[in-house]
Amino acid sequence: MSKIRKLQRRKSNPNLVTLIDVLLSESAKNGAAIWKDVAERLAKPRRLHAEVNVSKIEKYAKADEYVVVPGKVLGSGSITKPVKVAALSFSETAKRKITEAGGTCMRIDELLRENPKGSGVRIMA
Repeated sequence: MSKIRKLQRRKSNPNLVTLIDVLLSESAKNGAAIWKDVAERLAKPRRLHAEVNVSKIEKYAKADEYVVVPGKVLGSGSITKPVKVAALSFSETAKRKITEAGGTCMRIDELLRENPKGSGVRIMA
Protein backbone atom coordinates (compact mmCIF):
# COMPACT_ATOMS: atom_id res chain seq x y z
CA MET A 1 0.00 0.00 0.00
CA SER A 2 1.34 3.45 -0.91
CA LYS A 3 2.34 6.06 1.64
CA ILE A 4 -0.51 8.33 0.56
CA ARG A 5 -3.12 5.58 0.94
CA LYS A 6 -1.88 4.80 4.47
CA LEU A 7 -2.14 8.45 5.50
CA GLN A 8 -5.48 8.79 3.75
CA ARG A 9 -7.03 5.93 5.74
CA ARG A 10 -6.59 7.98 8.92
CA LYS A 11 -8.71 10.87 7.61
CA SER A 12 -12.17 11.19 9.11
CA ASN A 13 -13.44 13.85 6.68
CA PRO A 14 -15.05 11.96 3.77
CA ASN A 15 -14.90 15.04 1.51
CA LEU A 16 -11.13 15.30 2.01
CA VAL A 17 -10.67 11.57 1.32
CA THR A 18 -12.67 11.94 -1.90
CA LEU A 19 -10.65 15.01 -2.93
CA ILE A 20 -7.36 13.13 -2.39
CA ASP A 21 -8.69 10.21 -4.49
CA VAL A 22 -9.75 12.53 -7.30
CA LEU A 23 -6.41 14.39 -7.26
CA LEU A 24 -4.47 11.12 -7.47
CA SER A 25 -6.57 9.72 -10.31
CA GLU A 26 -6.44 12.97 -12.32
CA SER A 27 -2.68 13.17 -11.77
CA ALA A 28 -2.24 9.69 -13.23
CA LYS A 29 -4.73 10.27 -16.07
CA ASN A 30 -3.27 13.62 -17.19
CA GLY A 31 0.38 13.07 -16.27
CA ALA A 32 0.22 16.13 -13.99
CA ALA A 33 2.58 15.63 -11.06
CA ILE A 34 1.31 18.82 -9.39
CA TRP A 35 -1.98 17.16 -8.38
CA LYS A 36 -0.12 14.22 -6.82
CA ASP A 37 1.98 16.70 -4.83
CA VAL A 38 -1.16 18.48 -3.60
CA ALA A 39 -2.75 15.12 -2.68
CA GLU A 40 0.34 14.12 -0.69
CA ARG A 41 0.25 17.41 1.23
CA LEU A 42 -3.47 17.02 1.99
CA ALA A 43 -2.99 13.42 3.15
CA LYS A 44 -0.65 14.58 5.93
CA PRO A 45 -2.00 15.38 9.41
CA ARG A 46 -4.06 18.57 9.59
CA ARG A 47 -1.51 20.33 11.77
CA LEU A 48 0.90 20.12 8.82
CA HIS A 49 -1.54 21.67 6.30
CA ALA A 50 -0.44 25.01 4.90
CA GLU A 51 -1.69 28.30 6.32
CA VAL A 52 -0.90 31.07 3.87
CA ASN A 53 -1.62 34.77 4.34
CA VAL A 54 -2.70 36.95 1.44
CA SER A 55 0.51 38.96 1.92
CA LYS A 56 2.52 35.88 0.87
CA ILE A 57 0.35 35.45 -2.21
CA GLU A 58 0.94 39.12 -3.02
CA LYS A 59 4.69 38.69 -2.65
CA TYR A 60 5.21 35.50 -4.70
CA ALA A 61 2.34 35.23 -7.20
CA LYS A 62 2.10 37.02 -10.53
CA ALA A 63 -1.07 38.75 -11.71
CA ASP A 64 -3.66 36.39 -13.26
CA GLU A 65 -1.73 33.34 -12.06
CA TYR A 66 -3.29 30.22 -10.54
CA VAL A 67 -2.23 29.54 -6.95
CA VAL A 68 -3.17 26.40 -5.04
CA VAL A 69 -2.90 26.29 -1.24
CA PRO A 70 -3.14 22.78 0.25
CA GLY A 71 -4.66 24.20 3.43
CA LYS A 72 -6.21 27.50 4.49
CA VAL A 73 -5.78 31.04 3.18
CA LEU A 74 -5.74 33.67 5.92
CA GLY A 75 -6.40 37.42 5.64
CA SER A 76 -3.29 38.97 7.17
CA GLY A 77 -1.64 41.60 4.97
CA SER A 78 -2.88 43.06 1.73
CA ILE A 79 -3.15 41.99 -1.90
CA THR A 80 -3.37 44.16 -5.00
CA LYS A 81 -2.99 41.63 -7.83
CA PRO A 82 -5.87 39.74 -9.44
CA VAL A 83 -4.90 36.14 -8.63
CA LYS A 84 -6.99 32.95 -8.93
CA VAL A 85 -6.58 31.14 -5.61
CA ALA A 86 -7.73 27.59 -4.90
CA ALA A 87 -7.58 26.24 -1.36
CA LEU A 88 -9.13 23.81 1.07
CA SER A 89 -10.66 26.78 2.93
CA PHE A 90 -10.54 30.58 3.20
CA SER A 91 -11.06 32.98 6.07
CA GLU A 92 -13.77 35.57 5.41
CA THR A 93 -11.16 38.36 5.43
CA ALA A 94 -9.00 36.54 2.88
CA LYS A 95 -11.98 35.99 0.56
CA ARG A 96 -12.91 39.65 0.77
CA LYS A 97 -9.37 40.90 0.10
CA ILE A 98 -8.80 38.56 -2.85
CA THR A 99 -12.09 39.43 -4.53
CA GLU A 100 -11.62 43.18 -3.90
CA ALA A 101 -8.25 42.92 -5.70
CA GLY A 102 -10.05 41.40 -8.71
CA GLY A 103 -9.03 37.83 -7.95
CA THR A 104 -11.04 34.64 -7.59
CA CYS A 105 -11.44 32.22 -4.68
CA MET A 106 -12.24 28.59 -5.53
CA ARG A 107 -12.04 25.09 -4.13
CA ILE A 108 -9.21 22.81 -5.21
CA ASP A 109 -11.58 20.50 -7.09
CA GLU A 110 -12.91 23.49 -9.08
CA LEU A 111 -9.37 24.37 -10.16
CA LEU A 112 -8.77 20.73 -11.06
CA ARG A 113 -11.82 20.77 -13.37
CA GLU A 114 -10.76 24.11 -14.87
CA ASN A 115 -7.10 23.15 -15.37
CA PRO A 116 -6.71 19.32 -15.36
CA LYS A 117 -3.14 19.44 -16.74
CA GLY A 118 -2.07 21.75 -13.90
CA SER A 119 -0.17 24.04 -16.26
CA GLY A 120 0.69 27.46 -14.87
CA VAL A 121 -0.33 26.53 -11.31
CA ARG A 122 1.89 27.53 -8.38
CA ILE A 123 1.73 25.60 -5.08
CA MET A 124 2.03 27.88 -2.09
CA ALA A 125 2.64 26.38 1.33
